[in-house]
Amino acid sequence: MYINNNLIAVAVIPGLLIIIYVYAKDKVEKEPVSLIIKLMIFGALSCFVAAGAESALAQVFPKYQPGTLEYALVNSFALAAFCEEIVKYLAMRIGSWRYPGFNYRFDGVVYGTSAAVGFAVLENIGYVSMYGMATAITRAFMAVPLHAFCGVFMGVFYSYSKKASILGQRSTSALCTFFALIVPMMIHGIYDTLAFLGTQTATYILLAFVICLYIVAITTIKRLSAADRNAGFYPKARTIEYDTEI
Repeated sequence: MYINNNLIAVAVIPGLLIIIYVYAKDKVEKEPVSLIIKLMIFGALSCFVAAGAESALAQVFPKYQPGTLEYALVNSFALAAFCEEIVKYLAMRIGSWRYPGFNYRFDGVVYGTSAAVGFAVLENIGYVSMYGMATAITRAFMAVPLHAFCGVFMGVFYSYSKKASILGQRSTSALCTFFALIVPMMIHGIYDTLAFLGTQTATYILLAFVICLYIVAITTIKRLSAADRNAGFYPKARTIEYDTEI
């Protein structure tokens, strides 16, 4: 299908609006726009990595009939959620871990959302180019926010991991990294499982799940934004030595 300007706009604008909203909530030290763009590009490139990883991993699992619970679970958790959240995390980490300005908790939220939106926008362009405007509109309110909000929760735990690393708490840092991956994987997996099932009941549950996701994610963004001034990684009187691990 030829993708016209209207389709491109509907595919891209929802993700950009979420980025703008999260960026506006960064009240203490605004992250440079160049870094946001870099993370979005890294996130978009990770979309190709995820596609290759999912294709390779799919060969390992038995082939289940579409519409069955087994098919939904394998494609949702073992393929989509597992591969996509890992590559988005790597895009975020490679692009921001060593950045010296990564020194407040909300920074991680900005980074996670940026990488996730980059991924979601490129994926969305692919979907709407194949399935048209109806899919574009549906995904604008469903799939794109899903990816972005997974990035929010990933970024929260990512920032905790960074702070623990700065303090030399390696086991705590590793645990936070685990949660930065597993929490988005669970959210993503539940969403995709309900979508793959496609029954009327599953659709109603999916809509309720997405509404709850909106509420929890936006509440989290507002709460962390309001408290961020007191959530710096470095004591003011201490000489800052930036961690250089990846």
